Amino acid sequence: MDATDTTAATQGTAATDATDTTATAGSTAAAVTYPIAPGYQVNVRSGPGTTYKVVKVLPYNSRVPIRCQRHGQKVSGPYGTSDIWDSIAPGQYVSDTYVRTGSDGFVAAPCG
Repeated sequence: MDATDTTAATQGTAATDATDTTATAGSTAAAVTYPIAPGYQVNVRSGPGTTYKVVKVLPYNSRVPIRCQRHGQKVSGPYGTSDIWDSIAPGQYVSDTYVRTGSDGFVAAPCG
């Protein structure tokens, strides 16, 4: 069953770069972040599907890190239809169809 996982979008913006590396002060590790589709506020869920509880909503023009990825409910979004869900923090998932990764497959390790 296809389902969308977004709040109504009312504004559009130009596409941004697919990745951005930023380092936090005092660290040598760089975090890669990916942009959320322009013009969307995206629901962050407690698991990889629309039946999981919404834990927060990402604002327009957000960027997210992808800690790991897993298969879950198939949904459709601005970047196609997929069952890949991105873990952006412990217990926080967004459908990969709303994240511009530049790939139809995994760009991070599978969640364990």
